[in-house]
Amino acid sequence: MRTTVQQVRDYKARGEKFAMLTAYDYSTAKIVDAAGIPIILVGDSLGTVVLGYESTIPVTMDDMIHHTKAVVRGSSKAMVVGDMPFMTYHITIEETLRNAARFIQEAGAQAVKLEGGITVADKVKKLVDCGMPVMGHIGLTPQSVNQLSGYKVQGRTPEAARRLLADARALEAAGAFAVVLETMPSELSAYITSRINIPTIGIGAGPGCDGQVQVISDLLGLFTDFVPKHAGRYARLAADIAEAVTTYASDVKSGVFPAAEQGFDMNEAVIEDLRREDEST
Repeated sequence: MRTTVQQVRDYKARGEKFAMLTAYDYSTAKIVDAAGIPIILVGDSLGTVVLGYESTIPVTMDDMIHHTKAVVRGSSKAMVVGDMPFMTYHITIEETLRNAARFIQEAGAQAVKLEGGITVADKVKKLVDCGMPVMGHIGLTPQSVNQLSGYKVQGRTPEAARRLLADARALEAAGAFAVVLETMPSELSAYITSRINIPTIGIGAGPGCDGQVQVISDLLGLFTDFVPKHAGRYARLAADIAEAVTTYASDVKSGVFPAAEQGFDMNEAVIEDLRREDEST
């Protein structure tokens, strides 16, 4: 049984902190799931850390469905949340429903995530009314990076702080079961967390949130093009992989690899028959 919406709500009710991680492929999802992470986000961050784009904006629905399917196949206990990409939920309610339904029906996700607050509350309500669990996302919303003039801390002014609180409340009222708070002052995220009844999940928002989320590539030290200030680096796999690849190439060049134990044997009589046949022609 996968993590349910009610179980996520119960974390907040009990005051129990919880972790969420991104994953984009079968193997990573299998490891994350086995480690007991209750929520896996197939983030549109795959655009930057997997597909090599400069931002998340070029990511398409087909990209997201492809990767979400792999994550669903690799997991069995975690709730899988599909990140709805840029402009797939902004134009009409009908288009929003079609795209969200692809995540649930075609990819096998259990929920979707939308960026924005008051501006998308009507979409969130419609999705929830149709039986699709929705996670919100406010603060630094990467799909709006051009409008925000870069990846900047949000909510530092009184007006911006009030707007973010209003966004969080609008998402709760619309039926979202949780909301991501990204790159905002710790004091503000803690206050928002205390003023709404749905769980908050922080990324660069301090320790006052109900849960935390990290991009798996940052956590493992795989993605080194840009390391956010908020990234918790628990491994340095980029260096380990580089060392392994360099050693492998050297072993191939020197003839050390493959060794006998990496090969397969055959009956000597077979090769002798082949040799005699070949030499007689």
